[in-house]
Amino acid sequence: MAASLRDPPFISSPSSSSCDTDDEGVRGTCEDASLCKRFAVSIGYWHDPYIQHLVRLTKERKAPEINRGYFARVHGVSQLLKAFLRKTECHCQILNLGAGMDTTFWKLKDEDLLPSKYFEVDFPMIVTRKLHNIKLPTLLITECVLVYMTPEQSTSLLKWAANTFETAMLINYEQVNMDDRFGQIMIENLRRRQCDLAGVETCKSLESQKERLLASGWETASAVDMMELYSRLPRAEVSRIESLEFLDEMELLEQLMQHYCLCWATKGGQELGLKEITC
Repeated sequence: MAASLRDPPFISSPSSSSCDTDDEGVRGTCEDASLCKRFAVSIGYWHDPYIQHLVRLTKERKAPEINRGYFARVHGVSQLLKAFLRKTECHCQILNLGAGMDTTFWKLKDEDLLPSKYFEVDFPMIVTRKLHNIKLPTLLITECVLVYMTPEQSTSLLKWAANTFETAMLINYEQVNMDDRFGQIMIENLRRRQCDLAGVETCKSLESQKERLLASGWETASAVDMMELYSRLPRAEVSRIESLEFLDEMELLEQLMQHYCLCWATKGGQELGLKEITC
């Protein structure tokens, strides 16, 4: 079962109109990410037969460092997601928060790896209203979602999830090491697009990422920057995608990947071996 809740039928009001304006920059990142993934798929970085039905192919060529970054992101999230599904033998559910144009549901269906339930949502308050009574093993996915919330809001969501689900895993992909000069440039570039990272102060380091998960009630927490994850990818796959196009600025790729990370946390599930999952 897949649910898409990007456009809930809320009645218009002055306050909701104001919220829509405030969220416009954040919504724009969904379009940007979708176009980047669509382009990377079109030149062979990974196989996704469904994204073409959801996202147009832009004429603008994306830079190699962007394509490789998305390749690492998709591969890393997929590896952890499938590990969770195999540990639970698919007797679980997945909540993909801020899913946008993600096509994971259909790809899992093709591989006969569908969980018992699969939900896609965009706004955290929908999780509270729709899923507060769920008790099955649950996987929550947040890719570049928490960073757009204030630390108080993201902490509230993380605590709610840890307190609500007895057996659960969280996968979070977002920025890290944002206190250095490169991180500040990233922040300034987004601000020029009217897109503020309200939760950037939680993205200081891998340690700060793990600490907030543990402080929110999760029992285990791990984090790795994307350059480290890229170095762990299967060499044959890396060689394949690196042969697709020439990259003359390896240093830029390293800087970009060192400023994004993949974090995961678990609660319960000792009998399933959730604590053993890694990437």
